[in-house]
Amino acid sequence: MNTKTNSDAILEALEQKFDAINQKTETHLEGLLWAKPITYWDYIQTDALLNLQTQRTVLPDEMVFIMYHQVNELLFKMILWEINQLCHTDKPKTDFFTEKLRRISRYFDMLTTSFDIMGDGMEVEQYMKFRNTLTPASGFQSAQYRLIEFSSTDLINLIDYRFRANIDRNTPYSHALEHLYWQAAGKDHTTGEKSFLILEFERKYREEFLRYMEEYNTINIWQKFKQLPEKDQKDSELVKAMRHYDHTVNITWVMGHLNAARKYIDSGKGSGEATGGSDWKKYMHPKYQRRIFFPELWSEEELKNWGEGA
Repeated sequence: MNTKTNSDAILEALEQKFDAINQKTETHLEGLLWAKPITYWDYIQTDALLNLQTQRTVLPDEMVFIMYHQVNELLFKMILWEINQLCHTDKPKTDFFTEKLRRISRYFDMLTTSFDIMGDGMEVEQYMKFRNTLTPASGFQSAQYRLIEFSSTDLINLIDYRFRANIDRNTPYSHALEHLYWQAAGKDHTTGEKSFLILEFERKYREEFLRYMEEYNTINIWQKFKQLPEKDQKDSELVKAMRHYDHTVNITWVMGHLNAARKYIDSGKGSGEATGGSDWKKYMHPKYQRRIFFPELWSEEELKNWGEGA
């Protein structure tokens, strides 16, 4: 195809595109005459991105802490982007399902190995000083992480195991929200009193959480897996991808976070308490959380020893 013929084909395709939305092709083409050429920094919004870091102290390592958590949130957004595509695809093919799980797992693999940045990238003395200015904020308050949980598994698997016997698929979402495993990090279940940590978290995100819980009730990753033909549910590569994702998120990632926290919070240079006031050791350790996205893909022995030895 010569250049002119190729140009004619492109123009014809543009005519069809703009006719379909009742637009004039000439108007859009003329607009190109005045449009600025795209640059890397405009496309990536580099200037905006690099000006999102605001320190509360003069301690240099606080900048490491801020940027690290911002990178985490960007990776959470990438994970949610892939989950959204998978869960909103009607009758996804096994190879498509497997590829999405692999992508999601790679993002979490990055997050897991990145804890070296936190564990070895800041001076303990600096961290124990600037963390006092963060109270009562906490990484606990990452809403995107909660959305990842809601869209990965049935809600019952996120309920505090002490209350699972009394909750089922007919339980109102508002009631289920009150008994999610992470409520134990800042709620006195004897009195029902919530910490400021959770009160502020829910003030900001409660309605979004309830909408997400309802939306993904029947289309979360586990439900999409169960909707596959029985033969596909036994596909070795897909099962391997599902198990890898479950283990990575609920054991490897959690332990990486816990071990990084231990280095600083247990250093003896502070109170030993989390900034949000949670019982962070029990809240974070997988053997206490008992959070498992896909319990049917694990043996009875594996479930019994979940998080042990981690």
